[in-house]
Amino acid sequence: MAAHRKPKQRPLGGPAARTAATLALAGAATATALDGAAHAAPRPTPATVKADVDRLYQEAEEATERYNGAKEKADQARSALDGLRDEAARRTARLNSARTALGSAAAAQYRSGGLDPAVQLALSSNPDQYLERAALAEHVGQRQAVAVASVQRELTEIGRLRAESTGRLADLKGHEAALGRHKSTVRTKLAAARSLLDRLTAEQRRAYEAQVAGRTGADAGTPAGDRADRFQPRGPVQAPNARAGQAVAFAYGALGKPYVWGATGPNAYDCSGLTQAAWRSAGVSLPRTTYSQINAGQRVSRSQLAPGDLVFFYSGISHVGLYIGGGKMIHAPRPGAPVRIAPLDEMPFAGATRVS
Repeated sequence: MAAHRKPKQRPLGGPAARTAATLALAGAATATALDGAAHAAPRPTPATVKADVDRLYQEAEEATERYNGAKEKADQARSALDGLRDEAARRTARLNSARTALGSAAAAQYRSGGLDPAVQLALSSNPDQYLERAALAEHVGQRQAVAVASVQRELTEIGRLRAESTGRLADLKGHEAALGRHKSTVRTKLAAARSLLDRLTAEQRRAYEAQVAGRTGADAGTPAGDRADRFQPRGPVQAPNARAGQAVAFAYGALGKPYVWGATGPNAYDCSGLTQAAWRSAGVSLPRTTYSQINAGQRVSRSQLAPGDLVFFYSGISHVGLYIGGGKMIHAPRPGAPVRIAPLDEMPFAGATRVS
């Protein structure tokens, strides 16, 4: 029976053991590398990157308009709060003056002894002079009563102002908090877009940036300002009225200037900042955001568009341009794309407004 037993296998040792271990590690590393290669994400195509970046920039612009709205409300709340505080300070100064005057009158009464008028008349050596003084004292008393009533009114009004200031301060803090949230969203979206663009090759990146900036072919190496000069209208701007003409002329003058979110000029603009500045140059005050500018005039259909009209895009009304005729507009597109002329079909049309 012993002859049929399987001999025991001794564990490897020395060089043999080291060789086996090396082979095993090499095999494991190869398997891991193959497995990683099988699961590694393929490099995105330029078309995929462009689609994702376009989406991120649109979302950033939506957040930018919310930021602009929050900033407008914060500025209004801050201005109102400053006005209330100034008014409270003026009323407090008047209150202090009235209190000082009352204090002086009270001190004078104390020094006179505050005797009953009948006793003072009886003790007076000159009744006629006393009666004159009594009449004067009565007049002073009436003035004191008016002063006391004034003090009471000032106290009431100061209390009201302080209560209203407390409410305005709460509003301001709320708007500032929203401002911070929207600013963070914009920066996050823009950082994500830049990260995606960094995954392109240098050649792909140059081609993408040239496309975004509106440069193609011979224009690719031309500065934005030089290209803008080529598109300036020859002769007077055609528009329904002088104000619209001035707004359009201003927009032409902004061609080539960079897009900066939250900017209202004169060196850079975001989309609603450009349209606001253009119409401000014509003496018309527009609200700050796209979703408020669309309600700043009379709605018009696309077929009725005239130069100077505001044209809006996307379902959330997150982008605006200034119509210049011929199916084109001037707008501030997004970071990396300067103010330029573009066809209305470049983005999904959402509506138009004629500023009156």
